[in-house]
Amino acid sequence: MHYNPFIHDYSKDYLTFVAKESGTFTFTPQNNNIISYSTDGGSTWTQGNSVSVNNGDKVMWKGTMTPSNDGIGNFSSTANFDVQGNAMSLLYGDNYMGQTNLTGKTYVFHRLFRNNIKVISAEKLSLPAITLVNDCYDSMFQDCTSLTAAPKLPATTLANYCYYSMFYGCTNLTTAPELLATTLASNCYAYMFKGCTSLTKAPELPATILAERCYRFMFQNCTSLTIAPELPATTLASGCYLDMFEYCTNLTTAPELPATTLASGCYNAMFADCTSLNYIKAMFTTTPSSTYTSDWVRNVAASGTFVKNAAATWNVTGVDGIPTGWTVETATE
Repeated sequence: MHYNPFIHDYSKDYLTFVAKESGTFTFTPQNNNIISYSTDGGSTWTQGNSVSVNNGDKVMWKGTMTPSNDGIGNFSSTANFDVQGNAMSLLYGDNYMGQTNLTGKTYVFHRLFRNNIKVISAEKLSLPAITLVNDCYDSMFQDCTSLTAAPKLPATTLANYCYYSMFYGCTNLTTAPELLATTLASNCYAYMFKGCTSLTKAPELPATILAERCYRFMFQNCTSLTIAPELPATTLASGCYLDMFEYCTNLTTAPELPATTLASGCYNAMFADCTSLNYIKAMFTTTPSSTYTSDWVRNVAASGTFVKNAAATWNVTGVDGIPTGWTVETATE
């Protein structure tokens, strides 16, 4: 691929809000953090937490902030806006470019835009961190109900709770960011897209070794979801898929489940109340029970097909096993 000089690199810009109407941007700090803003492209900076804007105005932000358990603070707004540029300018001030390490900054962007119903697009927001820390993006955009586009997430090695509830309740989000991680951590994707009712397709999930509760509630109540991601993992972990697709009422086909050995709670309520679901291929030979598969097919379609491993000797029907009324087939490969 050739370099295109006309593609703007937003990672080289300070964190920037682009106003789509008149109003006010406000930052409420945690941990006595101090923030500065510029309205003239960085020529002059003003220390302060609030700035009035008109349609089309751009406001840059910077600071050298330290997070508490409530993050560094929270942005609110009375004007619709897009967010772009590099979030690291809130942590490293003028030295933000090239920073990719969040070590020592647990909870750093926790709730940064939570409940901000005025943020429209974060597609050009740069979150360049490769080294993550626990809870770093926890609830960052939770209940941002106007958000239509998410930022890229380049990290391939995750930390505990790093994306926990990151887009929970973003009811206008139609496309999920690509998720490249192959090394997971406890609860890393838990609740990430819960209640994203406009999301039609889930991102790929390439990890083959899972972590405790890594995907729990990840897509719960994504009622427009019609295409589930492949789930290639053959080594499961406690609660890894707990409630993952619960209430995904438009999902008709489950992803193939290749793991042969189950872990405690791994499939509990995984497809519960997926009322359109009519096809499951699951290769586990562990006998399903409330220990592993509690309510996993509760209220799925009344009829469907369940493809079972030829080596599986179990015969369990009902909400913890093969849905009652479904046809059972034996996998040929």
